[in-house]
Amino acid sequence: MQTAATPLIASPSPKKPGGPEPLAHQAIHDTVVGILEKLPPGALLDVPAGQGALAARLIDAGFDVRCCDLYPEIFRLEGVDIQQGNLDVALPFSDRSFDYVTCLEGLEHIENPQHAMREFARVLKPAGHLIVSVPNILNIEERLKWLLYGYTSHFKPIGREQREQLRAEHDNREEIAAHVNPIGYSELRYVLEKYGFEIVRLYRDKPKGRSWLYWPLVALIRLIARLIPARKRNQRWTKELVSNEILTGGNTLIVHAVFREATGRT
Repeated sequence: MQTAATPLIASPSPKKPGGPEPLAHQAIHDTVVGILEKLPPGALLDVPAGQGALAARLIDAGFDVRCCDLYPEIFRLEGVDIQQGNLDVALPFSDRSFDYVTCLEGLEHIENPQHAMREFARVLKPAGHLIVSVPNILNIEERLKWLLYGYTSHFKPIGREQREQLRAEHDNREEIAAHVNPIGYSELRYVLEKYGFEIVRLYRDKPKGRSWLYWPLVALIRLIARLIPARKRNQRWTKELVSNEILTGGNTLIVHAVFREATGRT
């Protein structure tokens, strides 16, 4: 597995009046398009598709894109069909239908990310590519916030009042905004490997501002990591956990993985 010192950025697409807007940060879309532009076009499933902003760019890049979302009524990409689908249940697609699956800012919104991963393994062809993004809860700033407050920026407590506010703001579609499932790198890698995926490379959306403030603590963490015996470092994925993509990464961790084998659990 490789890590990238800097994000792989594609040229931003021009915005069209009335067209789909990214629900994820633009830098996430730019990085993902930059990854896929280097691969041969093929059948691609984008789920959750949101308004269709990523799908539009991938269609322009030559991919045969199918879109799926829990709320297809928010989709705004003209001339492209979308199917209703829930990542917590079976997706409405046949086995081995796709060469690629993109799932950006989706896993943290659902009840059962492991089920979603089983579905990705089911619908992907052997050697198919999966690109997922999750909030990076393990960068140095978020680790400190967890220590000080007991929660991170992306996973603040959601009480009854906050839940009702989300429902009002999003027309009873609170799942669009509610982050309910914090997934760190270790949990994500475990689930990926459990369902037959091999991580190819890690990316960050973009470096965080004022990250230099944390460099003394980063240096201490990396020094401690080097003192851990090599066998334990390999077992605990220490190299990745202190990498630029995770420890000094941005708000989002982007993972590119390949489906190597069915495991009997799909």
